[in-house]
Amino acid sequence: MQFDNIIDRTPSYSLKWERYKGRNILPMWIADTEFRCAEPILDALKERTEHGLMGYTLPNDHVMANQAVVDWLGRQYDWSISPDWIVWTPGVVPAFNVACKALCQPGDKVLIQTPNYPPLIAAPKLNNLIKVDIGSVEVDGRWTIDLDELEKQAADPACKLFIMCNPMNPIGSVLTSQELERIADICISNNVMLCSDEIHCDIILDENAKHIPAGKLAGFKGEAITLMAASKTFNVAGLGTSFAIIEDPATRHKFNLAAKAMVPWVTVLGLTATQAAFTQCDDWHQAFLRYLRGNRDYLATEIAKISGLKLLPPQATFLAWIDASGLGVENPQKHFEDLGVGPSPGADFGDKNCVRINFGCPRSELERAIELIKAGC
Repeated sequence: MQFDNIIDRTPSYSLKWERYKGRNILPMWIADTEFRCAEPILDALKERTEHGLMGYTLPNDHVMANQAVVDWLGRQYDWSISPDWIVWTPGVVPAFNVACKALCQPGDKVLIQTPNYPPLIAAPKLNNLIKVDIGSVEVDGRWTIDLDELEKQAADPACKLFIMCNPMNPIGSVLTSQELERIADICISNNVMLCSDEIHCDIILDENAKHIPAGKLAGFKGEAITLMAASKTFNVAGLGTSFAIIEDPATRHKFNLAAKAMVPWVTVLGLTATQAAFTQCDDWHQAFLRYLRGNRDYLATEIAKISGLKLLPPQATFLAWIDASGLGVENPQKHFEDLGVGPSPGADFGDKNCVRINFGCPRSELERAIELIKAGC
């Protein structure tokens, strides 16, 4: 099976592997996978490079890439969009920072669900805004947003924007239609705009869960900003290409104006990879999901055997949010690193008692990590 193959990334200047260079620590932190890209993507990139010119490319005029997005969203989410709604961005991180500038004034408040990944947590402060944390609660064996707290905080007239992450990183939950409808009601009734980071939407592992794009909800009247990309699913994050779906022309104009002269165009290779991913890789995508489900189930089973650790199996993503508070150690991150496993530190996401483990890797690497953890717990 292709996903079992171990590829040596040490000579590639990989961010994930450079962190622990020269140390006997298995890197399982940043959210990219250890899997070779699907062959149609690699073939498309080779064909494009053979053209020989890599000059500026107008993403909105790239008819085939835009149509690939339209068709993908139609097939995956029964969401009918127009190519005009697509705004290409060099990543979702710059995109939600643009949303902060477009929709807020200095001193406004921005609602952020926690725990969340570090760039999203940092966005309000970077844009001279005030961050308001909305915690997560455990309900029936899964994490979800504390909707009562969201409703309470959104009532503050100073709150102008809610940046949501769905599926949630790091906790791996997929919001239900009922949860999304309540979020829409809260935002609309309080004049709070919504920017939804949905970069993991194509990695749904729970076959009973269904991803619903925020922009598809009728209540928002097209004003929600939905951020997506092929990058996490098809392991092309290094090509720096994502897109925002913004139906409302006025909101889209504000977004484009805020991005002007600050955010660069996406790369020609990123457009090429996205087009290939969304048009030629359905079989690879399904095999990828089956493999990740196996990894998730294996990890959840083994973590449940380790005293002091708790994991609610993620419904989506290739990320496991592990509560290590039961270990009784002062610094769970250091504890795991001392054992030879390098997760993402929970403190960066808002909870120092947790760690996030990336299980988007060959099963043998995951088994090795479990062996190391068991040896020291």
